[in-house]
Amino acid sequence: MVDVLKKEDILSRFVQVNDNDPKYLRDIILNFILAGKDPIAISMSWFIYMLCKHPEIQDKVAKEIIEATNVNEEITDVADFAARVSEGTTDKMQYLHAALTETIRLYPALPVDSKVCFSDDVLPDGCNVNKGDVVAYMPYAMGRMKFIWGDDALEFKPERWLDQDGCFHQESPFKFTAFQAGPRTCLGRDFAFRQLKIISSVLLGCFVFKLNNENKVLSYRTSINIHVDGPLQVSVSRRSGFQNP
Repeated sequence: MVDVLKKEDILSRFVQVNDNDPKYLRDIILNFILAGKDPIAISMSWFIYMLCKHPEIQDKVAKEIIEATNVNEEITDVADFAARVSEGTTDKMQYLHAALTETIRLYPALPVDSKVCFSDDVLPDGCNVNKGDVVAYMPYAMGRMKFIWGDDALEFKPERWLDQDGCFHQESPFKFTAFQAGPRTCLGRDFAFRQLKIISSVLLGCFVFKLNNENKVLSYRTSINIHVDGPLQVSVSRRSGFQNP
């Protein structure tokens, strides 16, 4: 007999695993929402913007998505296309993964990160830090430094993340610091990329995106996260092969 009351949401799964304190459950779910919702939405906004600024890369990403999902006929329904997107198909999308990572390098959702020193220590460069000191680093600035990424650091270049066989190559997290590094590496990194790849696959497999004003250069608005300053105004059209049912 099927348990109709069984839930598959995150909170219910935590309750099923252990009878945790309600305050603990509240805090951990709030962290999931805050750490997942805004960064994913922000990263997708910047990703769409960068693809609009580089239509040749948008076309290349879309071609990879269509090939990975093995779509050989006209697409008549977005839901039908979405059903083709699985873990197996997203694993094939190496260029998409590279393009998303390149976007996050230039526009990390968390532009500044800070830590509190628990004890006196000496940083690798010889700088002394005392217990209670706050040390901040800037993934936004580090992602644009030429001495870290080369003379083309300011260019949107997904190919920098691919090896000679076209497979995604992960850089050291101490170089690509958007998801932190070491013991503090973001636990949701892989989950975030999975979400981004699924959403991107459906959107770019079915639609073409263009900026309403192709000459406009967007700026950012800083809070905890790095938001697009103002609306991202784009026009959306059906990709070739997508037809109404």
